Amino acid sequence: MIGKPSLLMMTAAAASLSALAQGVGIASEVNAAPRTRLGSAIAKDMGRRDQEAAKRTRVLDLREKAALATEERIKADLAKREQTEAAAAASPLSKGESEDDQFEELARIYQAMKPAKAAVVFEQLDMDVQMKVAHKMRERSTAMILASMTPKGAAALSMALARKSAAVNRVARPPMGGQPVRSARP
Repeated sequence: MIGKPSLLMMTAAAASLSALAQGVGIASEVNAAPRTRLGSAIAKDMGRRDQEAAKRTRVLDLREKAALATEERIKADLAKREQTEAAAAASPLSKGESEDDQFEELARIYQAMKPAKAAVVFEQLDMDVQMKVAHKMRERSTAMILASMTPKGAAALSMALARKSAAVNRVARPPMGGQPVRSARP
């Protein structure tokens, strides 16, 4: 009996092969496309949700990249602005020179205008700006503009100019010896 398998053994082997084949068949049916309308509707819905989720993920990734790029640009602008401010603070002469250039340019513009038209605009300026521009202008041009201004505006500018020149005259400059000049009055 050793040479021939028994009928019982062959039946057991056939049963186990049949069970294995049935398990493989069931597993392949689960992975295969659904055969019912409900199954296909569920599969379509899941596919649509997966696509929407992927789309939302792409949008969020793009927003994150844009936010990071904006943050880097803002940091670079801030660093550039700090460098500019540090350079401006280190050289106050350049700021004063550019300010003088601005007032000289304004003085040239007002001198080129007709005095009556220049006076109308000149009166609208801040008193400090009026004084600085008037100091940069030729005396004749300043006088013609003052003559065309309203009496109140001309008086205010004249008083401001007089105060400034009086303040400059009050500061006594030391002679070459280095001692301040004192007046003879008690």
